[in-house]
Order: sequence, then C-alpha cells, then structure tokens
Amino acid sequence: MLRKWILSIILNAVAIIAVAELFDAVEIEHFGYALIAAFILSILNVVVKPIILIFTLPITIFTLGLFLFVVNAITLMLAQWMMGDTFIIDGFGWAILAAFIISLLNMLLERLVKDIVN
Repeated sequence: MLRKWILSIILNAVAIIAVAELFDAVEIEHFGYALIAAFILSILNVVVKPIILIFTLPITIFTLGLFLFVVNAITLMLAQWMMGDTFIIDGFGWAILAAFIISLLNMLLERLVKDIVN
C-alpha cells in the first residue's frame, strides 16, 4: 500500500515536470519540488477534495462530471499557493489545462508502470 502511494507520488511528479516543460505558464524549479508538489497534491486530494466535491455536487452532476476538472484545478492552485515561488501557475485557466494534462499523463504512466511491474 505504501509502495503504491510512493510510486503514485513519483509518477505525479513526473507528470508535473512534463506539464512545466510543455507550457511556459507552469514553472517548477526542479524534480525535488515536483515531488513535494505531488505529495501536497496527494494530501489535498484526500483531505480537501472530498469537501469541495460535496459542495459542488449539484454543478458536477449538471455538467456530467466536467466540473471535476475545475475541482482538480482548485487543488492544483492550492498546492501552488502552499509551495510559494517554487511552483508557479500563471492563472486559473492554465491550472485547468495543467490539471487535465496531469490527469491524462498520470493515467498513461500508471498503466505503463502497471504493465512493466506485472
């Protein structure tokens, strides 16, 4: 269980670095800070995200789940705020795009690693 969580944090950090390399609007100083950002995101996803989901459930249902990208962007912006100048996103629109791409990359990386590990 712990090994899977650590692997998930590492893969999330790789996805964050990839997004930072793709877009000038997302900056992170180095992989160590990406690991810290991924750790903070994992904590926020366990603690804060469920609370946000409860409050936004009606709009999430109305948008057929697309509002979840906004919720993911909110958690990403919270992580960016907690990290200060080491992790920068140039606006909420970029956070939505970054959250979407990070989600896609995480899904792809987890499938790739699952195939390699098994």
